[in-house]
Amino acid sequence: MTSNTSGGFAMDSNEPVNTVVVGAGQAGLATGFHLKKHRQDFLILDSQARVGDVWRNRWDSLRLFTPAQHDSLPGMPFPAARGSFPGKDAMAEYLEEYARNWELPVRHGAHVTGIEREDGRFRVQSGSGSILAKNVVVATGPNAQPRIPAFAEDLDPGIHQLHGAEYTNPDSVPPGDVLVVGSGTSGVEIALELAPTHRTYIAGTPPFHIPSPVTRYAGGLWWLFIHKVLNRSTPIGRKVAVGFTKHGAPLIRASTRELDAAGVTRLPRLTGTRKGQPLTDEGHAIPVSTVIWATGYQPDFGWIRGLPADEDGWPLTCRGAVEQLPGLFFVGMPFQYGLTSGLVGGVGRDAEHVAGLIAGQTEGPRD
Repeated sequence: MTSNTSGGFAMDSNEPVNTVVVGAGQAGLATGFHLKKHRQDFLILDSQARVGDVWRNRWDSLRLFTPAQHDSLPGMPFPAARGSFPGKDAMAEYLEEYARNWELPVRHGAHVTGIEREDGRFRVQSGSGSILAKNVVVATGPNAQPRIPAFAEDLDPGIHQLHGAEYTNPDSVPPGDVLVVGSGTSGVEIALELAPTHRTYIAGTPPFHIPSPVTRYAGGLWWLFIHKVLNRSTPIGRKVAVGFTKHGAPLIRASTRELDAAGVTRLPRLTGTRKGQPLTDEGHAIPVSTVIWATGYQPDFGWIRGLPADEDGWPLTCRGAVEQLPGLFFVGMPFQYGLTSGLVGGVGRDAEHVAGLIAGQTEGPRD
C-alpha cells in the first residue's frame, strides 16, 4: 500500500494487513515513515477528515512549546525560522504535507472503537467496519480524554465550564470573571490571553519555568539534554520517568512574572466547592462566571481488550511493545522512552524503534 487515500484498503475484510497504525498525528505519521523505509505492508486509520485536523481544532493562538528546529518529523524539516514557535495551523499543514510527501496510506473517517486478539492476529474494529492485522501500533497520543475533577459537578449551574480543549479565543468566553484551573503552559497562556478582556484568576502550583532564551537561543544544548540524557537508559532519566504522568511539564515561554504583570490573580490549587463556587485549599471561595479546566488529559484505552495498564490507565510497555500482547505497540506516549517521546521532534526515535521491531531489524536502544 503506497497511496495516500481515504479509500484504498477495504474494511470488513478477513484478508489481513501486516500492520495497522491507529492515528494519523505526528506519532502515526512518523511510524508510517519508518515502516515504509522497512518496506512493510501497513495502513494508517484516522478518525479525522484531514491529516492535521486535531491541531486545526485547537485554540486559535496556540503555538508549539518547542522552537521550529526541534519540530521536525523524520525525513522532512519543519519549514519555519530557527527560534520561532510555529502556530497550530502551521503544524497542521506540515503534517498534511508530510503524509502527502511520503505517500503514506491514510484512511480518513475511520474511528477505531475496538482492538482484540483473534486467532493470533488483531481484529481492529471501526465505524467503517473491521480489519485483521498481524501488528497494531496505537498512535493516538496521550490527549485521549480531558481530565476534569469530580467536584466540577458541584459548581453552580450558572457557571460556564469548559475544558482547555474546547477553548478557542477570548470572544468565545462569556462576560464576567474567569478562573483558569491549571498552571501549566497551556493554562498560563490562556490566562494571559484572557486578561485584557476579563478579570482573570489562575489556580494551581506552577511547575518549574524554563526561560525563553534557553529554548530559543540555547536550544541545542537544551534539546540535547532532554532528548539524549532524560531517557530510560540513564539514571537521571529513569528518576524523572517515575510518576511523570502525575505531574505537569515545566513552564515554557510564559512565566508567572508575566501573569503578575498582566494583572492575573494567582491562587493556590482548588480542593472543591462552597455554595456552588470554586474553593481553594486555603478556604477561599472564588465567585466567577466561567471556569476553564486547563487540567490536562487522562488515558482512555478501554477499547483495547486485555491491555495491561498501570493504576492510572497508562499502558504497560517495554519501550512501546506490549509484551503480554505480542504484536501490539504504542508510539507517542508520555516518557515512552524519554522526555521527548510525546513531542513532535522526539517521537521519531520511538517510531523508528517500533517499526524496527515490526520489521525484525531493531538493533536495540538508539539515542
